[in-house]
Amino acid sequence: MIVALAGGVGAARMLSGLVEVVPPEDITAVVNTGDDTVMHGLRISPDLDTVTYTLSGMINPETGWGLRGETWSAMTELRQYSGGRLGWFNLGDRDLGTHLYRTSRLSEGAPLSQVTAEIAARWGLGLQILPMSDDRVETRIVIDDATVAGREVSFQEYFVGARHEVPVRAIRLAGIDTASPAPGVLEAIAAAHTVVICPSNPVVSIGPVLSVPGVGPAVSARRSHVVAVSPIIAGRALKGPADRMLAELGHDRSVVGVARMWAPFAATMVIDDADRHLAGAVEAEGMRAVVAPTVMSGPEEAAALAHMVLGAAAPGGAA
Repeated sequence: MIVALAGGVGAARMLSGLVEVVPPEDITAVVNTGDDTVMHGLRISPDLDTVTYTLSGMINPETGWGLRGETWSAMTELRQYSGGRLGWFNLGDRDLGTHLYRTSRLSEGAPLSQVTAEIAARWGLGLQILPMSDDRVETRIVIDDATVAGREVSFQEYFVGARHEVPVRAIRLAGIDTASPAPGVLEAIAAAHTVVICPSNPVVSIGPVLSVPGVGPAVSARRSHVVAVSPIIAGRALKGPADRMLAELGHDRSVVGVARMWAPFAATMVIDDADRHLAGAVEAEGMRAVVAPTVMSGPEEAAALAHMVLGAAAPGGAA
């Protein structure tokens, strides 16, 4: 069995490669829910939905989130009603159906893990998708903006509202101390042949997953079977603010900085060809470096990377 620690677009693409080379029923994705939010009374789970829509082949190719062929009538009306005050977090008309269903089931008392399984089944997905926790964990971002230095906002206010253009001073995971792993998470990690840390933001995508009590130690206990894929290529993130966020929080914005963060959890890290010259520095941090093309520009590239990652996890695997 393969367990993938996942969050957002990069992880969704990694998973799309894994399901091409491994039977989907042999894969469990443990997905970040720290960036979940409530908008207009609806529970939104961006990373869970990005993974689900990508694997169903329905992700919007232009945005990397939401559904292809989407319409926006509800948000247009909301903005007109509010004079533009509301509707800054764009939700498509079909996408709203997912959030309405999730919110309704949660209000009935169903745990998020059960609702997530129901949504995955609706899209005909064969793998198991688990939220990192059924408990509410909220990633809070301390930012410096034009009005207030050190103001704390929700992740979506930072990421969407401020377009992740303001400096980050600190990250706080509200509710993490009392959260428990979703049912099946620890068991899947313990039984996995390979654990893959997907190429997701180390701070706000993978960090919350590993911070759920019990998850980090469970992954560390399987360290020799854990392969991480760097989300940083030549000092840059392909999408999102991971590179800037690393620097703003005092980390090296390179594969070496990522290696320092993930060395306690993974024995091997796959880095891009563009960072081949840093392989020795990665290995100096205590991880075996495997150099390969890591840009998943299409299905073939994603599947090739998945082959490489799983090969790197095997004894005497790719180097």
